This record gives sequence, C-alpha cells and structure tokens, in this order.
Amino acid sequence: MPDTEDPFSGVREFVGAVRTGSFTAAGAILGLTGSAVGKSVTRLEARLGTKLLHRTTRRLSLTPEGQRYFDGWVAILSDVEGLEKSVTAGSGQIAGRLHVHLPAAFGRRHVMPVLIRLAAVHPALDLSITFTERRVNMIEDGVDLVVRIGALSDDPDLVARKLGRQRLVICASPDYLAAHGPLSAPADLTGHDCIIGSRRVSVPPAWLLRLADGTTTSQQIRARHEFSDGDAMLNAALAGAGLAQLPTWLVGSALASGALVPVLEPFSGAEMPIHAVWPRSRYLKPGQRALIDALVADAARPEAGYWL
Repeated sequence: MPDTEDPFSGVREFVGAVRTGSFTAAGAILGLTGSAVGKSVTRLEARLGTKLLHRTTRRLSLTPEGQRYFDGWVAILSDVEGLEKSVTAGSGQIAGRLHVHLPAAFGRRHVMPVLIRLAAVHPALDLSITFTERRVNMIEDGVDLVVRIGALSDDPDLVARKLGRQRLVICASPDYLAAHGPLSAPADLTGHDCIIGSRRVSVPPAWLLRLADGTTTSQQIRARHEFSDGDAMLNAALAGAGLAQLPTWLVGSALASGALVPVLEPFSGAEMPIHAVWPRSRYLKPGQRALIDALVADAARPEAGYWL
C-alpha cells in the first residue's frame, strides 16, 4: 500500500453495506448514493486484490475473506469510536448516542427510568433504545450495552457486570384455579395450560424449580400460550389464561392483592442472574460507564425488586 493511501478508504462504506445489507441503505446512513458506496467497495477490493462481497440483485453476502476483513474492522472501528468518545471524559462531558437493547418488561420498568434520568442530567447524551428478547451480535450491530436475564454464554468479545438476580414464582388467577383444579406436584404442570416466554423452537418448554436442598431442576410443562413480552404474560395470567412462571419484581403487587395466587410454593424461588453486557474495548464510552454505574446503583436500592 502506498504511504499516501488512506487505510480507511472504502472501509466505512464496506462495513455499512454489510451491516445494512445493501449499498443503498448504507449510502442513506453515510450521506452517499448507493452507487457511490458500491464503487467505493469495488475500489477497496481492487486495492486488496480479493473479493469481499458476493453481489446479487437481492442481497449482499460476505466471502470468507470478506468475513475476516469485516470482523477485524468492526473491532478497530469500535476502538476508534471509543477513543474519540473518551476524549470528552476528562472534561466530565457525557455526550453522543447510546445504543441500548433491553428485555421488554424489565427494560421498561427498571432500566428506562435510569436512562431517562441519565439523559436529563446530561443534555448532550442521546438515546437509541430497542426492546427485544432476541440475542444480537453487539459488535456487528453497533450496540453499546444490553441487559440480559439468564445464564450468559462465554464470549471473549463481551464484558458483563452483574446487576442482580430475579426470583421466580409460579402463579395463576383464582378463576383459573377454580376452573382447572389445584396442583400438588410438579408433574401436574403437564396437564395445565401454561404461559411461557419466547424460546428456541428446538428447546422443549420447561420451568426452573427449586428443590428442598437449594438446587434447581428443569420441569417439563405443557405450553399453551407463548408471548415475547413479560407484561403480556402477566396480563394473560390475570385474565385466567393459565399458569405463568414470572419474576417477583413483575408479579409482586398482583400476588399482594390476591389477583394472582402462587402455586407449588415448595418448589418456588428458582433464580436467574441479570447482567449488563457491553463489547470489550480498550476505550469505554463515558456514556457507557455512566449507565453501567447508574444501573448498579439502582439495583442496590432495597425497593428495586431484584437483588445483588
């Protein structure tokens, strides 16, 4: 490569095209025409002497060389962005846009208030929030932070900070129990209408139960209704649609009022961890650090409903 050649030339167009799936969509983000993005990527391939993208009329797909190049540049660009953002840290300024993915019910109830307070304190901080239960590739999708409930996979590209844990209880409305009868053993769950959250198709529906010795076991259930949102599960249980296993932070008031009744109480109390997760980088954005610290502080409140 000539000394005067810009090593970044064509890179942002290439990464943008891969992330969005088309030259046109990448151009809209970068302020270019789709044709200009395509020509820039073509020049990049010529400079490298290798094909990075397969092009069809419908889609773009990476070649093996393109995948390696994309993965490498995504990490580099993340570090560059983090370095730029870290420059403002010394002045105490928290600025820029934070891209955050949250589980729907928990995100709305516990994380959004923290985010809104943080943005109010720092007027230069902008928020981009997505509510989803889907696991995303944080680096490829440009996500700054996610909150995940449940066990984490071992990923060397990510960093996690435990916020707390949620405690689960199985419950139903009095009307449902009056119509379908009580439960006396975990095996009874296979004969009842159960309301579950989203799951992978290949995973049989099951709930976590806590045994007398403190260990947990997985109990198969009969899943009649499946919802991707915890509030929808709660509303369905309140309406008498079936049994639901939900966290105490979500159903506490309904249990206290008697609108929902706990069942199989000797087996209640299974727990799931809650983590804040972000991409590993040498330079953490000031906004990321401020949000992580704010979430940890919020989780420590006795009334938070989940525990450290």
